[in-house]
Amino acid sequence: MLKKLLTYPRARGLDIDDPRTTEIRRRIILEKPFLRRLYDEWFKGVRDELPAGKGPVVEVGSGAGYLEKFAPHVVKSDTIPCPDIDIVLDGGSLPFADASLAALVMVDVFHHLPRPRSFLREAQRCLSPGGMIIMIEPWVTPWSRFAYGRFHSEPFVPEAKTWEFPSTGPLSGANIALPWIVFSRDRDMFQAEFPLLRIQAIEPMMPFLYLLSGGLSFRSFQPGWTFPLWRSLERLLVSVRPDIAMFARIAVHRIETGEYGN
Repeated sequence: MLKKLLTYPRARGLDIDDPRTTEIRRRIILEKPFLRRLYDEWFKGVRDELPAGKGPVVEVGSGAGYLEKFAPHVVKSDTIPCPDIDIVLDGGSLPFADASLAALVMVDVFHHLPRPRSFLREAQRCLSPGGMIIMIEPWVTPWSRFAYGRFHSEPFVPEAKTWEFPSTGPLSGANIALPWIVFSRDRDMFQAEFPLLRIQAIEPMMPFLYLLSGGLSFRSFQPGWTFPLWRSLERLLVSVRPDIAMFARIAVHRIETGEYGN
């Protein structure tokens, strides 16, 4: 009964793999002021990381997002024919020429890739030297182990022995811990397999804001006007205790040819 009361009305009974759900989720983000301000910050952070020039910027898994409001030149893509996207594609087989892209960006998407190696091989091929992969993803910390393990419906398996997982659907298939596994736990393996890609930065962040927003499934637990207050508190806490973060901004650099081996 409590879960039913807390569930956001538009989120009731949704099949998350149904393409129609994507538009409903966008409406949920835009009509929940606290959640919208959270996504605004994520998209601004991605925009600010984008490299200048060097080709198109492609967003993988655009879905319900609206990065184009902050970066109008972005090419929006998804695996299913969602509204307002520019191209339907498979992240493991990108339809772009070698060294042709300035950046690949994704928000809350990498942990849904059942074959992350395929995506990373394609990213290494398609990015021009100096290009970037920029993503915002869930992150594994002592606090997030507690929160994701109890309050999130997607699989959370930080002890997974492999990067791959069964593909049950474009959104229902997932391992929330995958970004941490690839870019932290198995960082040496990542670097050995993808020598032209270098992790430039990992910024742990946001231990409480997403929970307070209610996310895409629950009613917001705070009004939108309180967002700056909570954000200031979070920045202070994460600066001294990064082990309480629930998300991370991850930047991966495609090195220049002359940098290989350095």
